[in-house]
Amino acid sequence: MSSDRLRIIATAVLFGLAVPAAAQSPLLGPEVERVVNAPEGASFVPDAADESDAMGRVASYTMALARRDFASAYAMLRLSFQASNPRLEWETNLRKRETLWADGIIRVLRLSWYQDPAGQPPGLYAAFDFRGDRADGTMDCGYVVVHRAAPGSGFTIVRTDTSEVPIEMMEDGIPKAEVLRQLPCYLGKGIATAF
Repeated sequence: MSSDRLRIIATAVLFGLAVPAAAQSPLLGPEVERVVNAPEGASFVPDAADESDAMGRVASYTMALARRDFASAYAMLRLSFQASNPRLEWETNLRKRETLWADGIIRVLRLSWYQDPAGQPPGLYAAFDFRGDRADGTMDCGYVVVHRAAPGSGFTIVRTDTSEVPIEMMEDGIPKAEVLRQLPCYLGKGIATAF
């Protein structure tokens, strides 16, 4: 089995996705924190199909990046995100960080839902905060935000941010205190970061 195939399977397992072909991606596990934000006075509860569709888009995006299939990953970006991140510049920046996304193993820590957030195009947004631990003791953390403009339409990637933490800045599997305060990442309840 190729290392790319193993990487994809490992990503699928950590995301809680089943490897067999299915029409929808399974939901994330109960250990993932979930937060729902709706406009004042509005009632909104995402359903299983919302979570499956959003997770499917994030999984496809991160697996494309793990395979270094930048063309496929870029095609998943919302057009306005592409407009502010020309393809060549976007891909060059990712290639400069060759270890980022390279092992394809990330773990979703929190899923935050936003229905029609102020100042953004209307629709449903889902933010996936994640952590990636590598075999060499280094770590990535960050988030991927997806958006669906209307029920039944597909999710697109609207924002991503990832930080890398080298081994010398890690201690007992977590970033050292002085690094934690600078990370724009969510690493779980009780871990104080700049996020």
